[in-house]
Amino acid sequence: MSNPQQPALTTLNIATRQSPLALWQAEHIRDRLLALYPELTINLLKIVTKGDKILDTPLAKIGGKGLFVKELEQALYDKQADIAVHSLKDVPMQLPEGLTLGVYCKRASPTDAFVSNTYDSIDALPQGAVVGTSSLRRQCQIKAYRPDLQIKTLRGNVGTRLGKLDAGEYDAIILATSGLQRIELDERIRGELDIDACLPAVGQGALAIECRDGDDEVLKLLAPLNDDKARIRLIAERALNRHLEGGCQVPIAAYAVLQMADETDANNDHNGDNGNNDNGNVLWLRGRVGQADGSKLLKAEKRVTLIGTQDEQEAQANQLGIDVADMLLADGAGDILAAIYHPE
Repeated sequence: MSNPQQPALTTLNIATRQSPLALWQAEHIRDRLLALYPELTINLLKIVTKGDKILDTPLAKIGGKGLFVKELEQALYDKQADIAVHSLKDVPMQLPEGLTLGVYCKRASPTDAFVSNTYDSIDALPQGAVVGTSSLRRQCQIKAYRPDLQIKTLRGNVGTRLGKLDAGEYDAIILATSGLQRIELDERIRGELDIDACLPAVGQGALAIECRDGDDEVLKLLAPLNDDKARIRLIAERALNRHLEGGCQVPIAAYAVLQMADETDANNDHNGDNGNNDNGNVLWLRGRVGQADGSKLLKAEKRVTLIGTQDEQEAQANQLGIDVADMLLADGAGDILAAIYHPE
């Protein structure tokens, strides 16, 4: 049955990257929208980004921000696409003028997955084992936990990375749990890294939908996909990263959980949104900045009780991110990040 609130829009074009995971994400959003608006025609615009083209260089050395989103954003500017579906962790902290994140979807698992054909966990790896990852965030935390391990750059889509593991180039690799789950490769996961050992990337596990600011018909159409609780958590994480002037290829980790007022711990809660929609929820944000070799790992955290309207709580979440970032800066995070951005 057609939705009585069906917007006037009859056709929607979705910009997406071409990787299997990106296509799954775009198709997931398409299917959710079609369930709401059966009469809507939805097309996928498949785009290759700079980050997809350069596969022989670590992401942190390519330089620039938005390696996996700029071409999709250009399609929005050119009105070839109405929306772009992103992994939120790939989206720069400062959006281009005229574009907005219209939707933060309900978050999947934010954890990092341990994948190996031989070993059951990171603790089971022998001394000097080779671990593959493309992430400085993962590298610095793994090296802080296991300084003896060798970290080797790993690029490519999920299938390519698994192929390199299967070819014997690595003893283990680290991938996003949510990505493996989405493309039904759960069986490759030997375990999930404990959040205390490896705090997630900003926005990891979340999908976001970008569109043109002021495109009211599109924003109205997308509104049912927004998850208010996820939005508050992700605003806090992105505010921390933004205040540190970080991107998605730097050794910054942040993870926010929403708790009921009487909760004290959420280490085992991978959804992180136990709070309800009432005032009095506690937003707990943890942040980390580390040197790539793991020799220094700065940690900070803070809790705040949320009150007021959704907009007011989002403002409080944003301030929480700034506060935790300031705590990290006071401990020397600026020097660590400057060395990454401006190596001698």
